[in-house]
Amino acid sequence: MTPNTLRIATRKSALALWQAEHVAALLRAAHPGLAVELVPLSTRGDEILDQPLATIGGKGLFLKELEVAMLEGRADLAVHSLKDVPAELEPGFALPAILPRADAADAFVSNDHADLAALPHGAKVGTSSLRRQAQLRALRPDLELLDLRGNVGTRLAKLDAGHYDAIVLACAGLERLGLAARIRSRLAAPDWLPAPGQAAIAIEARADQPATLTLLAVLDDADTRLEVGAERAMNQALGGSCTVPVGAWCTLTERGLHLRGLVGDAASGRLLHAQADGEDAAALGRAVAQALFAQGAAEFLGTGFQASE
Repeated sequence: MTPNTLRIATRKSALALWQAEHVAALLRAAHPGLAVELVPLSTRGDEILDQPLATIGGKGLFLKELEVAMLEGRADLAVHSLKDVPAELEPGFALPAILPRADAADAFVSNDHADLAALPHGAKVGTSSLRRQAQLRALRPDLELLDLRGNVGTRLAKLDAGHYDAIVLACAGLERLGLAARIRSRLAAPDWLPAPGQAAIAIEARADQPATLTLLAVLDDADTRLEVGAERAMNQALGGSCTVPVGAWCTLTERGLHLRGLVGDAASGRLLHAQADGEDAAALGRAVAQALFAQGAAEFLGTGFQASE
């Protein structure tokens, strides 16, 4: 039976609520008469702000409570930033829809400096992302890189209070919150790679609810799913998580998919790059991962990961 009400589990941050409201509006437009409600929840990832994500369990901390709400029947779907969704979902869940991707670049945000090159020697830059730290250190080894947690508003407030000379955020998040004016310059591909799936909104639901999955599937963007599918396949093949600096950027061209991948070391700024073209997203992701392993990526990924035969 097709449900007449859908309940969206969402985090309580301004950005998460914007994304959930955006999905709710799209669902109401696609299915006239469908009622859509938000179920705001707090996650461990939101509550533990004094430690880097890499040390407290990774980005999956933003999903767990939302998935529990779906399993317990308190919500029918959850809305996530795809970059926060682990490469492999928990059993029993699916991603029936991935929305068209917004600007996937990172944003250089500063009150006093126009771009990364303009920062003075030894400037303080805030970001808790190891991927961003690795690329920053590769470009500017003189910078002092400091952890920065919290929602977008909290991070901007810390910058404005003078704790940092600059911070790095996602362009898409700032734009969705009406804060695009805070972007001083874009850190973008091919010179700078985003997180796998960055700027795409994903809808998660229980795999055993076919009527709900059908309602959600109409929002799926096929091209974005292909592109982020390659990025996530590469990340999965690398065993990537927020504990490892991994970047990926896939574009759909007239010749098929083109995927760039990066693995880095946040401490030294050493970066490994690989790229390839292909038609099959999953195979392409694995191929770029293998090329990175061939360059020695296992050294950055820890002893638990190695190239598969």
